[in-house]
Amino acid sequence: MGFLWTLLELLFAFIIIALFALLSAIFIEASRRSHNHTHVEAPAIFEDPNSLKQVPCPHVSDPAEKYISLIIPAFNEEHRLPGALEETMNYLEQRAAKDKSFSYEVVIVDDGSSDGTKKAAFNFVRKYTVDNVRVILLGRNHGKGEAIRKGMLHSRGELLLMLDADGATKVNDLEKLENEIHAFARKEYHSGDSAASDSSIKISDIPIAAFGSRAHLEEKALATRKWYRNFLMKGFHLVVVLTAGPGIRDTQCGFKMFTRAAARKLFTNIRLKRWCFDVELVFLCKWFGIPMIEISVNWSEIPGSKVNPLSIPNMLWELALMSFGYRTRMWKIFN
Repeated sequence: MGFLWTLLELLFAFIIIALFALLSAIFIEASRRSHNHTHVEAPAIFEDPNSLKQVPCPHVSDPAEKYISLIIPAFNEEHRLPGALEETMNYLEQRAAKDKSFSYEVVIVDDGSSDGTKKAAFNFVRKYTVDNVRVILLGRNHGKGEAIRKGMLHSRGELLLMLDADGATKVNDLEKLENEIHAFARKEYHSGDSAASDSSIKISDIPIAAFGSRAHLEEKALATRKWYRNFLMKGFHLVVVLTAGPGIRDTQCGFKMFTRAAARKLFTNIRLKRWCFDVELVFLCKWFGIPMIEISVNWSEIPGSKVNPLSIPNMLWELALMSFGYRTRMWKIFN
């Protein structure tokens, strides 16, 4: 019996030490990020591969120069990126040819790739000019959240769309998000005799976020996925609700659109660098009172996904950081 009590005491002591170590690690990392909300602040440089001249770098705080910006994060995507980019550019060029008021840019953010992603991206810059396609090089891998943040901060669009490099969601689905944003703006800001109905107000000045969603595909996915993947996914959704609150059924879809005003508030504050930055976006939208619209989009599984079961611990770590940082007010939110 004495041996059993000793074993239990050792186990209890180990649990206490492990919890203390975990809380200390969360505190230290959250504290570090509280003084580093801007993350990577090396100047973003766009280089014209034809003239080898540097192009002035815009900022999301500047007035919009294009109608829409598409931000594509890419990490070791030399095989999937060209096909997705070709489809994207065909759509944008056709739309621009039909509508002379339609202007666009594609911003590819190379997140420290070690393959031929940079070369593939610059091939499109040469083909479509640096005014329409731009590449930001982060140098080393920081994570999808940081890559998108960097692209958002240095885009020129009235509307800013983030989409994955694999082309899992068809690019023409952006019209669904675009139309919903315009409809919401007309309904909320252009009704009655209020000052908000002023026709001089641009869509870029109205903070709105539109989230592409695969929630309508969930029933089919549950039937085809293995039980442990369903268990992990349901568990993750529960943690997301506890962290950021309810409201968005599919936080992780990589197809999201923001007005310039919304992007300015959200991406100057975001701190999470990897997979869970989407959850932080939901939290910040609620904090700022930015309307969120969830819209069903077409989505297909593309081989080569970077997400795997080993991503779960990192996701939980980021959610713990976020919850601790904001709930303790250690992470300040800047207007």
